[in-house]
Amino acid sequence: MRGGAQAHLLYCADGHFYVVKFQNNPQHPRVLANELLATRIAERIGLPVPRTEVIEVGEWLVDHAPDLSLHFAGQTIACRPGLQFGSRYVAHSLDRQVLDYLPDALLPRVHNLRDFAGVLALDKWTCNTDGRQAAFWRKRGGRKYRAAFIDQGHCFNAGEWSFLDSPSRGVHAQNEVYAGVTGWESFEPWLSRIEGLDENVLWTCAEVVPPEWYAGQREALHRLLDRLLKRRTRVRDLITEFRQSSRHPFPRWAWRRYC
Repeated sequence: MRGGAQAHLLYCADGHFYVVKFQNNPQHPRVLANELLATRIAERIGLPVPRTEVIEVGEWLVDHAPDLSLHFAGQTIACRPGLQFGSRYVAHSLDRQVLDYLPDALLPRVHNLRDFAGVLALDKWTCNTDGRQAAFWRKRGGRKYRAAFIDQGHCFNAGEWSFLDSPSRGVHAQNEVYAGVTGWESFEPWLSRIEGLDENVLWTCAEVVPPEWYAGQREALHRLLDRLLKRRTRVRDLITEFRQSSRHPFPRWAWRRYC
């Protein structure tokens, strides 16, 4: 698969295809933890994301599948067996067409385009330092698409587990996906769900992350979750910074003057 983590598409024991990222990917082992944690959180607040699983890849498969390899620093190395991150492939049946880009002219055909406002709130909260990625799918022959939000590996500033906020981070490349944003109501119900998220929900999402994905540094994971909880009150400010940026992403959000 394309992308810096060099994921592989694997057919798994449950009868589904998964996009699988390996522990020894060129980015960072924590990318796997970020994917699982952020995607599970996104699911909890009602965003359309693929199903995620911890995928066990055995030594036998790695030894007998030479294509299970990674390329970086001029070398080719085998994928490391063990527990890996898996995101179920959006095209789970042959009657689906999947695209990773739609031109502006076709974006109005995306049935759930307003969900981009919700994932913007998530990306600002989790400090996604990558551009927002989405997969657009439709039934073959159909006119309407649906968006599923993929690739949460750079949430929490990738392997750094820090929060270096910037107005241009964690946003989609096309302003057209934000065409329907007219005010704070456009970010509901996701924004209120983030602001009111119970800390037990975060711990539930985090407890399934294998320790080897973050080198067993439990205290570092605790600090990450604590900071994430404290950031719930900053999401509106972070969205406002993006709104006021030179990009002008929300042209239909009118400025109001109050006496």
